[in-house]
Amino acid sequence: MGHISSSAARRAEAADPPARPFAGKTVAVVHAAWHSCGSYQVNVSQIAAYKALGARVVSVAMMDDLARRPPRGGRWTAYFEASRDIGADRRFYSGAPFSALASRLLVDGWWRLIHGDQASWLIELAKRAPLPEGFESESIDLIHANHYFTLPFAERLMRGRKVPVVLETQDIQARQYVLRNKGGFFITPHATYDDMLEVELSWMRRADLCAHLNEEEHRDFQKLLPELRHALIYPAVASTPLAHGRDIIIVASDNYGNYMSLRWFLQEVMPFAGGARVAIYGNIDGGVKRRDAALYESHRALFKGRVDDIGAVYASAGCVLLPTIEGHGLSIKAVEALSCGAPLVATPLAFRGMQVNPAKLGNVALAENARQFAALWRDAQARAVSGEPAGPERSDTRRLYEEAFSPEAYARALAMAAATL
Repeated sequence: MGHISSSAARRAEAADPPARPFAGKTVAVVHAAWHSCGSYQVNVSQIAAYKALGARVVSVAMMDDLARRPPRGGRWTAYFEASRDIGADRRFYSGAPFSALASRLLVDGWWRLIHGDQASWLIELAKRAPLPEGFESESIDLIHANHYFTLPFAERLMRGRKVPVVLETQDIQARQYVLRNKGGFFITPHATYDDMLEVELSWMRRADLCAHLNEEEHRDFQKLLPELRHALIYPAVASTPLAHGRDIIIVASDNYGNYMSLRWFLQEVMPFAGGARVAIYGNIDGGVKRRDAALYESHRALFKGRVDDIGAVYASAGCVLLPTIEGHGLSIKAVEALSCGAPLVATPLAFRGMQVNPAKLGNVALAENARQFAALWRDAQARAVSGEPAGPERSDTRRLYEEAFSPEAYARALAMAAATL
């Protein structure tokens, strides 16, 4: 995804925000060492936005599992390879070492994990992530942490100093853990949603400002933590190239919500497709194969896997399908689809977390059930084959992207929120 993110960073740095409140400051963006997913694209855009606001930005990646000391180990190697476009002025890495198993991690973390308590497990890992090599030379003016579970690690980065912390929540994580636990095997008594939510909230109380990237999340956290400062800041999602092709595509990363949605598409929508074509991009292929090998094999030809230049995929699109039936929080892939300006065939849930009525978007066709989705898909393919799409740069979805989800829009909103600190 390097082509998209690098160009987005250049656009954001070239933007002319109303002020440059971070000129002369150093901001640490602290995040999980993830790649090839929506959260990674959010991190790339955060770094670009702070640079547009005048800051020097360092990226601090924390591994969300036990790992060898970076740069050794397969997971670190994969992360380095896939995150070259992150855009930071300097990069740091850390994670709980395997030697942590000799500590209380087995009791405080692993024992809870086997009951499904992923919230506590991630906190215990973060507590044991050492200060990254060379970080002692940095003087940090602001920490922008992603996900509550990086906060113990962020506090270590402060080294006893008081540094303002913006926490970007990226959904209520306890919801995600409940979804993931549906596909796993855990021993009783199982960790409940309320158990994991309380862990999440207790750490969030340490942040100075909580930034939320969708309407639902903002509303829920305001009710759960009324004593904290909250800001609704839609994520800056890197723009894709405008769509001028004829391909019918689905783009999805490997998470449980995407798996459930794609399973619905393959099992319920495909029988009504009448030979309509589609190509499925992203590492969701591995998730389907792992969870339902028979389903993967029966549709193997549709899966194209992860590609280095997803921008080229969007550029060749004549229509993007968003068969979303499960998931929480804003869908980053849906925002990417908005940015390319292509016609969309979608379920209403694809637009969750956005303050928008998708029925009013001229180039969006909404489907309420599988049979209707297939019919709209066939219609979209017929139009794509017949000729060039009509002005993706002037489409309703492209205009929505520019106004609410572009790097420039994010930088403006971030500058306003930062003023409260």
